[in-house]
Parts: sequence; C-alpha cells; structure tokens
Amino acid sequence: MATRFFVVSVRLQNLTKYYRNLLAVDNVNLEIRDREFFILLGPSGCGKSTTLNMIAGLEEPTSGNIYFDGVLVNDVPPERRDVAMVFQSFALYPTMNVFQNIAFPLTLRKVPKDEIRRRVKETAALLRIDHLLEKRPYELSGGEKQRVALARAVIREPKLFLLDEPLSNIDAKLRVYMRAELIRLQKDIQTTTIYVTHDQVEAMTMGHRIAVMNNGKIVQVGAPLEVFNKPSNLFVAGFIGTPPMNFFRCRLRSIEGSNVLDGGFFRIRLDPETYSHLHQNAEGGEIVLGIRPQDLKITRERLGPESFEAEIFAVEPLGTETIVDFQVGGEIYKALTTPSFAGRIGEKIYVTIPFERAHFFSSESEARILA
Repeated sequence: MATRFFVVSVRLQNLTKYYRNLLAVDNVNLEIRDREFFILLGPSGCGKSTTLNMIAGLEEPTSGNIYFDGVLVNDVPPERRDVAMVFQSFALYPTMNVFQNIAFPLTLRKVPKDEIRRRVKETAALLRIDHLLEKRPYELSGGEKQRVALARAVIREPKLFLLDEPLSNIDAKLRVYMRAELIRLQKDIQTTTIYVTHDQVEAMTMGHRIAVMNNGKIVQVGAPLEVFNKPSNLFVAGFIGTPPMNFFRCRLRSIEGSNVLDGGFFRIRLDPETYSHLHQNAEGGEIVLGIRPQDLKITRERLGPESFEAEIFAVEPLGTETIVDFQVGGEIYKALTTPSFAGRIGEKIYVTIPFERAHFFSSESEARILA
C-alpha cells in the first residue's frame, strides 16, 4: 500500500478538563513521539478516553494546550486535525457492504472512483479482509468487523491514529491475535498511534511506551518493562502485573542488636547501610514491601529463619503455572509456582521473600523508595 509517511509528534501542555465540578483530566503534560505506538493505560474513569477525545478535538479542554508538531491545535476542528479514530464499538454502517464502509471517508472527499477502488483493495489486503468486500456487517464476526473499522481509518492516511479500547468487544482468544495484528499494522503504516486501554496485558505487549493514569493524572511514563520493573508508586505496582503485586506493611526496627524489616509474621535482617537508607525515606519507620507473585518461594519445609508459615486458601492451576492463594495475618496473598504443585486447601506451607526482588514504598506518600 502506498501510504504517506508523516512525522507527527503530539505534545500536551497542562491539559485539564472539568465537567462542571468533576475534574476528569488534571494538568496532564505528555510528549508523544513521531511514529510511536503510545499507550494510555488506567482503570475506568481515570481520564484516558477524555484525554484522547481532546486530542481528537471531540472535547474542548477547560485549560491547557494541544500541539501537533509544535503547532497549537486547540481551535482546529476535528475534521481538520487529520486524525482517524477507532472506537470500541465498531460503528459500521449496516446498510453498506464492507467495500462501501471502507470507502466511505474517500467518498465523502469525492475521490475519483478508480482511486477509491484501488485504495480499498490495497487497504483490505493489508488488513486481510479482501475476501469480505461484498459482505454486510451482520455477516461478519467480531474480529472481521474490527478489521473493517481499522481499514476505514487506515484508508484515510491520517497523520495520527487514535484507538479507544478497540479490542474490548471481541472475545479473549481473538484479542490475542488482534494484538499481533495491530502491532504489525502500526509497524507497516508507520503512523503515530495513541491507544487507550484498561488492559495492562495489551499495554505491556503492544506499546513502545506507556503512560499510566489514575484520577485524571499521569503517574508514570516509560517503556513497558521499565514500568513493570520500577513502578513509581503503589498504584502502578498494583495495577501492572498479573497476578498483581503483593503488599506487606512493615516497620523498620532494631531488635537484639539487629536491624530488621518487621512484617509481623516475618522478619528480614538488613545490613546497616540498607537499614539507614530505608529509614531515611520511611515516615515513622513504616514502609510497604511489595513482591510479585512469581518472585515468592513456596515450600513445604522452612528454608530459613526468614521463611514464614501460611495456609493455602485456594489453588488455581493454569497448565503452564499454578497460582497459590495463601492466607496469613488475616490477609490473602498470591504466589506463582510450578504447574506440578499439588497443594490442598488448608494445608500449611512456608513462604520466603527474596529481599533482592522486593520493592519498597513509603507508607504515607506511597512513592517508590529506591533500594
């Protein structure tokens, strides 16, 4: 497909949006690079779709600025911003066949029929739906409808692609394949893409960079593995990762001449330098220890004095691995172990936290403390 290649960057400066007294987007500052596959990730209601709508021109900012390649576009209407948007609802015209749905943006522009025919065939081939051109939407599967919606956006050859939860209405198995399709498509067409999702698996597997949003704010921006390995605060640590990170509230204490991190049912000895560093960054000596389920060690024998006893609450075999839900101190935590693990509900086990794999957070500000 003879696609035009643009160099388009997007900059959001102090972008804020109120709906009456409700603050939906709170002073967002963001740089999205040209030809980047950029992910806006966060829970429902965090402001990510509102941010996307303001970039598209569908919503007007209460304050702040939006720049495309350094040009202010706040007052540019949506139809002149040269962006293509794909929503979670496929929004296909039911009375038109696939060819007509894909061609619709070009028909509106009164592009010559021969060129429309050529570009529809090229675009349909790119999305691998050229065999569906005569079908109507009711004859298509969910994945085929999504490809048609994407083709209708691609054929416009826009400066910018905006995708709002485009895979949420298709089944889980198909989403796995469509993620790969979108990665390949973005690489082929080389168009700056901003993708909104609440699914952290989509964010981790698809994006060049991720911006994690919560309560209208950007709380961390970085490459997927950077966000996963070095979460900036408790929210990011708990939101990124499946199963989510476990958190233990601890206190730094000196007991019988030893410096320890005391979690109540476990104690981890600390060298003087580590103890001093953590103590300087912990309000009142309190700290939150985070550990991912895959980093915990589950055994039937105590490995050492820092292992603690727990009770199996549930076992979730997944085939390739097993999730063990264990109960201790009145709370339930999760560990990932081998697929051969065969524990019973109520069985006693021992859990060990490898200190070198732990994350530390302030119990008051919830910000990450560098170990």
